[in-house]
Amino acid sequence: MRSFFKFVFASMLGFILSFVVLGIVMVLLVVGIVSASKDQEVPLEAGSIMHFSLEHPVTERTVRSPFDNLDVAGLESNKNIGLNDILAALKRAKEDDNIKGIYLDLSSIQAGMATVEEIRNGLLDFKKSKKFIIAYSEVYTQKAYYLASVADKIYINPEGVLEFTGMSSQSVFFKGALEKLGIEPQIIKVGTFKSAVEPFILDKMSDANRKQVASYLGSIYDHLLTNVSASRKISKDSLFAIANQLKVQQATDAVTYKLADGVRYKDEVIDELKKRTDVDKKDDIKSVTLMSYIKGNRPADGDMDSRIALVYASGSIAGGEGDDESIGSERISRTLRKVRTDKKVKAVVFRINSPGGSALASDVIWREVALTRKVKPVIVSMGDVAASGGYYIACAADSIFAQPNTITGSIGVFGIIPNMQNFFNNKLGITFDQVKTAEHADLGTLTRPLTDGERLIIQNEVNRIYGTFTKRVADGRKRTQVYVDSIGQGRVWSGREALKNGLVDRLGNIQDAVNSAAKMAKAKNYKLVEYPEVKDGFNSLFSSSEDKLKEHFAKLQLGESYSYYMQLKTILEGTGVQARMPYNIDIR
Repeated sequence: MRSFFKFVFASMLGFILSFVVLGIVMVLLVVGIVSASKDQEVPLEAGSIMHFSLEHPVTERTVRSPFDNLDVAGLESNKNIGLNDILAALKRAKEDDNIKGIYLDLSSIQAGMATVEEIRNGLLDFKKSKKFIIAYSEVYTQKAYYLASVADKIYINPEGVLEFTGMSSQSVFFKGALEKLGIEPQIIKVGTFKSAVEPFILDKMSDANRKQVASYLGSIYDHLLTNVSASRKISKDSLFAIANQLKVQQATDAVTYKLADGVRYKDEVIDELKKRTDVDKKDDIKSVTLMSYIKGNRPADGDMDSRIALVYASGSIAGGEGDDESIGSERISRTLRKVRTDKKVKAVVFRINSPGGSALASDVIWREVALTRKVKPVIVSMGDVAASGGYYIACAADSIFAQPNTITGSIGVFGIIPNMQNFFNNKLGITFDQVKTAEHADLGTLTRPLTDGERLIIQNEVNRIYGTFTKRVADGRKRTQVYVDSIGQGRVWSGREALKNGLVDRLGNIQDAVNSAAKMAKAKNYKLVEYPEVKDGFNSLFSSSEDKLKEHFAKLQLGESYSYYMQLKTILEGTGVQARMPYNIDIR
């Protein structure tokens, strides 16, 4: 009886504590939401400097969370900053008489090269106002330096580091690990260059893959050198030699080779900023952070009866709803139908940042793009990556814009069915038995290898989907299917390379794509409206709270290895035939 009462008491105590914890969380959420609702533009004094720091990941659009305004130990919010907000803030600051200049406080940047290119172009446009830009950092990564290279003056801490070492792209291979586990990846693919499967069957790059990586990496690097050369007035040959011979090993070396204008401590940089804004040395600088300045962003004026729809599609492609970080064919298709049937929408800019995913889901979205093009102009703007399925959903557009360092192409498909029979039988001691009513009732099971006949069935399906893919591209790009196959085969291209082979029409940014759409639609006083509507932080939090918790703890435990875990997980969990990038490209 005593044990019974102990058990009952313990259960009641646990129940009460659960309610207490839940109550605290709800209070914090309410505080966060109320705080967020009161977020207003920070008052700006005349002669202010914008403190431009990219300490959070840069996404296509800012996704806000109820926790963003809380500073509670153990409740870290996954803050992000949208490229759309950054560009809008720079455009405002250019015309804002209260902003006298920008202080670039840069180190590492959590963004792809094409995103960095967009921001860099925004800073160059800001400079047309004749306002100053000063950059300072203790550590410049190569991406950070590329952004900082537009500044009027670049300073580095006397003991600081400036990375100017050339570019590298590294792949991780799981073949050895899978062999030790007794897992056989059964591969069915089309494309000489479709190397998404290589990490599971090889322990190093194939010759074809090495060729394509060297090609697009060289193209992106050449573009970086060209732009730094123009900004810093250093020849490309000199820049190549500086990186190749690792001439910048100390902060003073950066000054010697003219990559920086001087070594400074932060207090010395602050003194210069005070001098440029006519502030007495004894007084504080008038400044506003980028994040605070963004709060003052307002939608641009325009005629609501003459809209340009900016439709965002970011992340891997799959069936279903998706969210702001993934492309769900249902959500994006519904959005495209909405803007197609809305007579107030005169043209569509389809912003794509995706490595691909489900071939079926890609085709579903392609269909809606093709139907929309018959009714009104559709212009694609590519972000960091629009490859494989990401290119599939782009190819039906009237015109395609990419950045020189966008990763695109990868026209190819594949399928992976892991055979885990050996793993279950020999590693875990688990066996399986079954009854079937048809010969292929268990086709695709993980507990036995494919038969030759089954492999042929799947290979034929993969071939058919590749044929459909290349036909879609050929029709959209007005090329022959034979030509598309010659530049397809799963090969990855940079934006510059894609312009030469006809996969894109022009190199340019989001605004260039918007301007093109407005011109095609003959819309002058247009209103730019973003779709689909960003899910508010409260709904987003609870609609996928379990996934967010899993992601949080996985990142906590795995650290930098999290990306490798996600690469393996994404491939092995992919259902159906995939039109996906070969791997996650991280250019350093």
